[in-house]
Amino acid sequence: MLQGVPFVSVSRGERIESVHAIAACAATVDGDVLLALGDIDEPVYLRSAAKPFIAAAVVRAGAAGRFGLDDRDLAIMSASHNGEPGHVAAVRALLEKIGAQPGDLRCGAHAPSYEPAALALGEPPTVLHNNCSGKHAGILALARMLDAPFDGYLEPSHPAQRAILALCERVSDDRFGADQLGVDGCGIPVYATSLRRAARSFARLATLAGLAPEDAAALARVRAAMIAEPFYVAGTGRFDTDLLRAGNGRIVCKAGAEGVHASALLDLGAGLVLKVVDGTRRAVPPAAVALLARLGALDDMQVSVLGAHASVAVTNAAGLRVGTIEAVVGN
Repeated sequence: MLQGVPFVSVSRGERIESVHAIAACAATVDGDVLLALGDIDEPVYLRSAAKPFIAAAVVRAGAAGRFGLDDRDLAIMSASHNGEPGHVAAVRALLEKIGAQPGDLRCGAHAPSYEPAALALGEPPTVLHNNCSGKHAGILALARMLDAPFDGYLEPSHPAQRAILALCERVSDDRFGADQLGVDGCGIPVYATSLRRAARSFARLATLAGLAPEDAAALARVRAAMIAEPFYVAGTGRFDTDLLRAGNGRIVCKAGAEGVHASALLDLGAGLVLKVVDGTRRAVPPAAVALLARLGALDDMQVSVLGAHASVAVTNAAGLRVGTIEAVVGN
């Protein structure tokens, strides 16, 4: 099992009520470890943190040129979006560009993650509201480029998934055995790799170094899109959108389920990947802000801008603040 260190406290009144442990690694493309907490060599599923690499596989195949994909398309492809009207419209537009229909998506339907959007829906949610719908639309674009059928695109043996996993192996310097592959919440294959290798993957997203030219160009295109269109990467009130904006083009980040978060740190030429050991999402933003500040990737002003994520309010049913979720003092 992954071993971590106590890092994020949950207080109520004057007492700490709960503590979340994390494991984290920051590393360069060359493998120099800038920061290590807990076990950085036990494979963990990256979950949706791998979406920039999935989008890059789509770009590498030539889909951006063939279908006229713009920054919004590539950002929504890399997203775990809120299901807000703008996100749904972006996925619908992407499907139209590639000649696909919502019914071709196999991600399943769930209510918008953004509560106001869910309350305003007024009808059952569709697959377009699924936070992974943009990624699935991108995979269909890749299938088109490979002259592969849409049927079976969730399977590891499908040509689109083989192309995606091959790129993920290249950026992480890993080879995914059967014990490193699982099924993500939206149905696609998900891979596990160590935090050390994952940090190097995001260092490559930051630097574009140590890659074949085709891979580097695809990652550069996706990176630029995420910087240009942060709303489409997550949405209103979401940490990733706010961190992308606060980073001013120097941090490209992506969250994953079960407490995973990854950042490409362009100024440091490094990647940072963390995992909350118990999988709790609420601990991610305070941990990420604290680690980014420790590395010097965020200055005091940027930390202040991200204050609502660095110190998260614990509220009661009446909406009153009764406690705080934050990185443990000294971390």
